[in-house]
Amino acid sequence: MSKDKSSRKGLIDYKIFLPAIIIIIGISIPLSLYEDESLSLLNSIFNTVVDSFSWGYLWYGIILLVAGLYFSFSKYGKVVLGDPMEKPRFTLFEYASILVAMGLGSTIMRTAMIEWGNVAVSPPFGAEVGSDAAILWGSAYSMFLWSFQVFAVFVMAAPAMGYILHVKKRPMMRISEACRVLFGDRFTDGIGGIVLDVLFLISILSGAAVTLGLGAPIVTYNLAELLNIELSFGLTLIVTVVWVLLFSISAYLGIEKGIKRLSTLNMYLAGAFAVFIMVIGPGVFILNYFTDTVGFLISNYADISFHTNALGSGETSHIESNTIFWFAYNATWAMLHSVFAAKISRGRTIKEMILTYLLAPTMISWIASGVLGGLGVYKYLNGEVAVLDIISNQDPLAAIPAILSSLPLGNIVLIVFIIIAMIFLTTTLDSTTYTIASYAGTENMSKAEPSRNLRIIIAAIITIVALILMRIGGLAPLEVVSGLMGLPIIFIQFLTIYAAKKMMDKDRAWITNVREEDKKYYNKNKGKRSFD
Repeated sequence: MSKDKSSRKGLIDYKIFLPAIIIIIGISIPLSLYEDESLSLLNSIFNTVVDSFSWGYLWYGIILLVAGLYFSFSKYGKVVLGDPMEKPRFTLFEYASILVAMGLGSTIMRTAMIEWGNVAVSPPFGAEVGSDAAILWGSAYSMFLWSFQVFAVFVMAAPAMGYILHVKKRPMMRISEACRVLFGDRFTDGIGGIVLDVLFLISILSGAAVTLGLGAPIVTYNLAELLNIELSFGLTLIVTVVWVLLFSISAYLGIEKGIKRLSTLNMYLAGAFAVFIMVIGPGVFILNYFTDTVGFLISNYADISFHTNALGSGETSHIESNTIFWFAYNATWAMLHSVFAAKISRGRTIKEMILTYLLAPTMISWIASGVLGGLGVYKYLNGEVAVLDIISNQDPLAAIPAILSSLPLGNIVLIVFIIIAMIFLTTTLDSTTYTIASYAGTENMSKAEPSRNLRIIIAAIITIVALILMRIGGLAPLEVVSGLMGLPIIFIQFLTIYAAKKMMDKDRAWITNVREEDKKYYNKNKGKRSFD
């Protein structure tokens, strides 16, 4: 039987939290002081991994997608995460909005606007640089980055985490606890469980610091354009402080009053912004180009999903190199997304949880890529903004304010874009602080929310690490470290998938923990005794 660790005093379980912090600091300081050397070494290691295991990352996404469909449409899909008689905690719109805000974050604002250009200047499959074919490959690829495999990576540890929290009522919502059914009490309550939980915290804390550091330029570039000022660390500091205040307040308020309200607000704002772009911009072109892009992506989805260019010669295209890094980097976030999805899914079936995470963020991201990417393509084709030149010769993020400011009411467009990006990153980071506080805290997560004070402490730690690294230029090495951290997380992820199946098989949960109509259907068709 699991030990009730919530009886310990204090806000934090120091035996997993302190080692994670010490390791992150121990990694960050030397990497930052010797950035060029460390980045060269880490990139060499990462490139070796990519060269040897590129096929594995592609299959990783496919296997998890297949596992998600299996869990959804098999007997396990009917299992309710919680009391089968209780209603879900959130409405479907609220639930989907929270998952979208958590799953996409401000990164979608960047990839939707300029990822097509990154591909167009380094196209795959023999396309000519800057050609119509290269641009179409780029737009399709920007949608592919936010499609089914990625969200399967994010959600497929959630069945195990949700089951131990809402069905088993275990006090600690941790990877080690989910794997108890596989390794037993001695491993889980001993050094093995500590190692699993420390790995999780290292990957998430470092990933959160990198996200804050990489997310800030999405705002600062546009803010500098709006205010006609130079980019500086001072501007980055101001933006970061505002962000910290926002996500600290939201995390402090909790899911109901903070995260849910911000997520639903941003869905309305993003929708209104897309309509606004269509009205004042090339709406007909965007609709036509979106249709072309979706058709092109569907026709070539398998080609992108399995493309390693094993027989190719010459330089590697952007798609080949970026896809591997994309899956590796997102693997570091997989457990965070799953833990958070599990926490908010009380009352939902496993099928509802998985399919909502597969479909809702995919739909929203494709629309965002179609509208923002279509706008950028139009401006490039008409010679209004030299998007590909900016991407080739400057920081690609500089293309975003150039595109937006070229619209009528350009300043208003920039302001709205900045607000939406701010809220997106806020919802990502407050979800992150909430989840880390849930994970590292000592309270019983099956009955309580994580301590508000602990959420603020976590927010402060993430911010301090990010600001120090931004100031001394050490984000790039930590970004590569975050990508490398995906390797052990992938292994842990597969363990949790097997653990979820084993727990449900052991409890016969597809019979005992289902909604009334599913129970009656099972009894009628299988001839089993009634559980009423």
